[in-house]
Amino acid sequence: MIVVTLSKVPDSLRGDLTQWCQEIQTGVYVGNPNSKVRELLWQRICENIGSGEATLVYSINNELGYGIRTNRKDCRVQDYDGLPFLVHLSAIQAKPKPGFSKAAKFRRAELARRKKLRQNYEAVNFVVLDIETTGLNVDEDKILSIGAIKIYHNVVSKFYREIKVDCQIPSSISRLTGLTNSILDKSGVRLDQVLKEFMKFIKGLPLVGYNVNFDIDFLEKALNDELSLSINNQVIDLMSLVKKKEKFLNDYKLKTVLQHYGIKNKRPHEALSDARATYELALKLLKNGVLQF
Repeated sequence: MIVVTLSKVPDSLRGDLTQWCQEIQTGVYVGNPNSKVRELLWQRICENIGSGEATLVYSINNELGYGIRTNRKDCRVQDYDGLPFLVHLSAIQAKPKPGFSKAAKFRRAELARRKKLRQNYEAVNFVVLDIETTGLNVDEDKILSIGAIKIYHNVVSKFYREIKVDCQIPSSISRLTGLTNSILDKSGVRLDQVLKEFMKFIKGLPLVGYNVNFDIDFLEKALNDELSLSINNQVIDLMSLVKKKEKFLNDYKLKTVLQHYGIKNKRPHEALSDARATYELALKLLKNGVLQF
């Protein structure tokens, strides 16, 4: 998405902009072109603006969620550790006052914040989990497999178990997960045994997942039915965090979000592979301060 503001520009330039944007107020244009069209539009503006002024704000993947361009002579775009700020030159050229400038104070505060995030990132312990099931109904469908990645004192370990089931696995689920009744008859383990091993693996660590409430609901029911236990760990859903940070994604499916963050999932809908990819997503969200414990 882009927002363009114009002042004192030729009418022909305004006409060019209306091919891609909607004028919502005099001199203010909003549109949603792709990045290539956006660059061409800005080039067209700069070439035909004459003595006028223009400012472009566009969505981009940084901590603010947007970038800025302007040709105004009284302003310039200043980059502070990847964060764009529109700085008024009159403020820069004013007589300096003793002590740190506001920009310096901001930078020092930002560096301190990032240092704290790095320290928290290095000290954090948690488990990322994912399950595969025969369907979406927690009261009727069964857990087929559980995958998890644990980081504890900077040591990463994995958990993966396939589970025997006493029902026919739908063919659509087998195609999706690669799990069949014959496979689980050979490699599957009893549900109660898997749950005991899983609870020992996660201990009291925070549980992280993508749309994790789905996984927790199935695990809670299975634990209650098989062992009369429940999960008391802290639970964090990455989907809700991503939705707050990334407001312009086409959708919030795990596949879409992983692609947005440059994460490859070699075997989608395989519990351990999904857990590993979600773990990489959690690390990225930790580094930029979106995920906190």
